[in-house]
Amino acid sequence: MKSYKKELWFHTKKRREFINITPLLEECVKESGIKEGLLLCNAMHITASVFINDDEPGLHHDFEVWLEKLAPEKPYSQYRHNDTGEDNADAHLKRTIMGREVIIAITNGKLDLGPWEQVFYGEFDGMRPKRVLVKIIGE
Repeated sequence: MKSYKKELWFHTKKRREFINITPLLEECVKESGIKEGLLLCNAMHITASVFINDDEPGLHHDFEVWLEKLAPEKPYSQYRHNDTGEDNADAHLKRTIMGREVIIAITNGKLDLGPWEQVFYGEFDGMRPKRVLVKIIGE
């Protein structure tokens, strides 16, 4: 069995952002040379997420509005975590809702995604460097 590891780094311009990382993961699969296996992709920061969904701007807007209703950024004083001097308690909650990682099958050297599925990096406390781990195992 072969193994491949790569870190992808992101530095978003905004506090919250969704980035389609599907092409980056497809490149990782090519680099790995693995034809049959599994790809694990996970955010290595507790205020960021990796998830699978449709790449449609209206849906991205809906995620932003929905997440802000569930865990509003302000007022910062509503969260005990922010008593430590932080202002990102909402980002921790949003990450928990959207998920830490995805596992995708690799078949015939390609990501085995559904017709509209794309992989996203979700940033909820950005404007600083953060990384995503890609680990691929298989033959």
